[in-house]
Amino acid sequence: MTDLSASAPRAFTLSDFDFALPPELIAQHPAPERSASRLLDGRTLPPTDRIFRELPGLLRAGDLLVFNDTRVVKARIFGEKASGGKLELLIERVLTGHEVVAHMKVSKKPQPGHTVHMAGGRQGGGFDATLLGRWPGEDGPLFRFAL
Repeated sequence: MTDLSASAPRAFTLSDFDFALPPELIAQHPAPERSASRLLDGRTLPPTDRIFRELPGLLRAGDLLVFNDTRVVKARIFGEKASGGKLELLIERVLTGHEVVAHMKVSKKPQPGHTVHMAGGRQGGGFDATLLGRWPGEDGPLFRFAL
């Protein structure tokens, strides 16, 4: 038997978090009764579906609860390459000024130095984004926005 606790931690990559999620399983609205929300218990194999109101009975002395009160930011933007190909960016992190690290979905990735035009949404007009390269040590490309 292998003792996994003794093994050295490994670095995660973006592909470690890639999985199929059928659209019909993505919640569009919270449960009418919040305590009836679904809860996945990963202590068992396979993981067990539970209900959130069961949480107090699952906790043991010394357990740590981490509360996430972050809000979803509209960080997905769409654009077009000079060739006419479509591009989708999901902003992961805003760095300094107008530079961002983003995940890019595109049929053929542009090379560093190429500029793409991003749609302006309700504001109209849009803006240009130049691919600078890869953010050091990260999976995402680095873009500079001309706003």
